[in-house]
Amino acid sequence: MYRKNLKDEYYTRKAREENYPARSVYKLQEIDGKFKIFKTGDCVLDLGCAPGSWLLYIAGKVGAKGRVVGIDIIDLKIKLPENAEFIKLNIIDFNINKTFDVVVSDVAPHTSGEHFVDAENSLEYCEKALEIAKNNLKTGGNFVLKILEGEGTGDFFKKIKKNFELTKIYKPKASRKESRETYIIGKNYAAN
Repeated sequence: MYRKNLKDEYYTRKAREENYPARSVYKLQEIDGKFKIFKTGDCVLDLGCAPGSWLLYIAGKVGAKGRVVGIDIIDLKIKLPENAEFIKLNIIDFNINKTFDVVVSDVAPHTSGEHFVDAENSLEYCEKALEIAKNNLKTGGNFVLKILEGEGTGDFFKKIKKNFELTKIYKPKASRKESRETYIIGKNYAAN
């Protein structure tokens, strides 16, 4: 317990010092460092973007020639960079007809503490995020998705594998060791 708190405090303090609203940015930063998700000039869709740490990080990575579109049901309380926009929308209702170089999803259901229920709810959002990626991702595009591991995770991973040249399940250092949260990375999208 003591270790977990120190680790959380470290990332929380670091996020505050670097003007990010949440420590989740360091999970994405590590994933990007390892898998080279973003390029300058990319157009990126950020599903579940609140409180905005991922959006800020991505806006910096894609630069002035790039664009990031954030989607969430919760309003953002950050100043948006010039190359970013926010749309208040539940991803279940997503129907934007635009293509993106990268789709990321940090969407998470409200957790109940019931492992099975939380994993099932997470999987429902992940299925929708994958559907959005398949409909809106450019050929060769990348996909990063948070999922709460559960009974259906293996089958869901196989679905992603069918659509990407490289797929990995990855747990960043900033994630709590005991958390069921993990990330699925898909690189080089090829529509099936």
